[in-house]
Amino acid sequence: MTVLEDRIEMAESGDELTLDMMFEWLEKMPIPEGYKTEIVGGHIFMTPQRDTHWDIIADLYDQLRAKYPRKRVKSDVRIDYPGHLNGFASDVTLMAEGATKNADGRWRCEDVQFVAEVISRKTAGNDYGPKKDAYAAAGVPVYLIVDPYTGEWHLHTLPGDGKYHGSVCFGFGIEIDLARTAVGLVLRTDEFPRG
Repeated sequence: MTVLEDRIEMAESGDELTLDMMFEWLEKMPIPEGYKTEIVGGHIFMTPQRDTHWDIIADLYDQLRAKYPRKRVKSDVRIDYPGHLNGFASDVTLMAEGATKNADGRWRCEDVQFVAEVISRKTAGNDYGPKKDAYAAAGVPVYLIVDPYTGEWHLHTLPGDGKYHGSVCFGFGIEIDLARTAVGLVLRTDEFPRG
């Protein structure tokens, strides 16, 4: 069955669109290698991963792995978040100790302790807007945005009432002190590439 046939069948059945349906369609599509795919607010986004983007993700992953076991640190793994059709594949995610998968075999957003998103030009609005709102609504304790275009990082903490109440921004080279958060360590930014 093609994606078009799936859509026609769904329209005829009157079923409401779900994340599972949308991800099933994506699995049938010829997604180019090196592209990240996620669903934000019911819209499908495919973005290529550039070297700069990957280098920052790898740096963050390595720093988290110095403290946490591999099973707790994820990258580009689908996790569903509150809001209308939000299935994100975050750049870096730290799961809580003892985190469990739901009945569908996916990680639960309630068990996410830290998310880092590295900005891509075409989808930056998602990271600064709807995804930030969804992470706050889910109660993710620490949300980090790393922007290689501006050479800055933006840290959001203290989620409550669907928004983050703590926010700070500094340039690359300044350490990100997460020692008093759920993450419990300091992240170096001096080797983050720009551009």
